[in-house]
Amino acid sequence: MGTTQPETVPEPKYWHLKTVLSEALDRDFAVGEVLPNERELAARFGVARATLRQALEQLELEGRLQRRRGVGTTVAPPRVGVAVGGARQGWPGEGADGWEAVDAAEALPPAAVVGLLGDAAEQPVHTVRRTRVTHGQSVAAELLYVPTDSVPGLSAIDAPAGPARARAVLRELQRLTLEGQDRSVELGSARADDAKELDRLPGAPVLVVTTRYFTAAGTAAVSVATYRADTCRLTFGDSGVEIAHEDRAAS
Repeated sequence: MGTTQPETVPEPKYWHLKTVLSEALDRDFAVGEVLPNERELAARFGVARATLRQALEQLELEGRLQRRRGVGTTVAPPRVGVAVGGARQGWPGEGADGWEAVDAAEALPPAAVVGLLGDAAEQPVHTVRRTRVTHGQSVAAELLYVPTDSVPGLSAIDAPAGPARARAVLRELQRLTLEGQDRSVELGSARADDAKELDRLPGAPVLVVTTRYFTAAGTAAVSVATYRADTCRLTFGDSGVEIAHEDRAAS
């Protein structure tokens, strides 16, 4: 990392320092690499530690850095991507979609999901829990709600619990003919269970992507996926809203 000091500019000094640091991250550091401590960085760039701390906090908010307890400040991995308005139509778990099945259980769906499922929500549904991991870091957690009527061929004997049962639900769901899907995305705050899953503090900003999957008979499943807001960015194109992958150079 160079030692060039930020020049005098009209913008706040920490903001200009943030730009200089961002360029240095692209040029000199690899994903997961630990940065020098604050005292060393402040000396290299000729700034006060308070100014440096403001710049580092901004880079953390933008998802460029991560502060890991017991490790220090590390370079964050590239932002994960998931299409929200794209043309691709597919069931959860089809192909290499980046998600890992964790567990499945039968329970009544939460109130927020009842309206999306319609009549199917009057009975317990299969709730499949999945996680999405990139560079060894959990970046998203999903709860997939599947009415029992959607997967009548599911055998509880063959898959009594755990990841095997979750995969069995997904496998049966994929036997159906998908007629379409719709998605919405909104900014939210991490609940206690989300925060634990994503290694965030409760109340941390998250992106909640809700997807409904349709067959000729109606709504076959509803997915509620919670993404760490610092791992995604929104782009807008002809195909709709997309949470796009952001490439970064690494040494």
